Amino acid sequence: QVQLVESGGGLVQTGGSLRLSCAASGSTFSNYHMGWFRQAPGTERAFAAAITSNGGNTYYSPSVKGRFTISRDNGKNTVYLQMNSLNLADTAVYYCAAAPRRSDWRGYYYSPSGYDYWGQGTQVTVSS
Repeated sequence: QVQLVESGGGLVQTGGSLRLSCAASGSTFSNYHMGWFRQAPGTERAFAAAITSNGGNTYYSPSVKGRFTISRDNGKNTVYLQMNSLNLADTAVYYCAAAPRRSDWRGYYYSPSGYDYWGQGTQVTVSS
């Protein structure tokens, strides 16, 4: 079991930046691949970014690639999402998620079903 707590959300103007953090506890953090998803009102939860357990590989949705950067510090049991050049379409609740290391994860990193544990979410609102 791993518990996840997101922080860093808030209100930002178009073109601004935010850095989200997700602190993990309860299990060995380096045993988990991590992902960030987001959900806007009336939509399904959508993949934003993911990172492998050792931080060696990262994955991004086309809508955030080049603007968002996912990283992790296994010594601090924390995964980050640096978000730059924010626009109105980035407004959503952002969730971090953890997936135990397994051989088929790379086939599911973009799907909520690829993750076993979720945080409670943090709201990001981009205003014009």
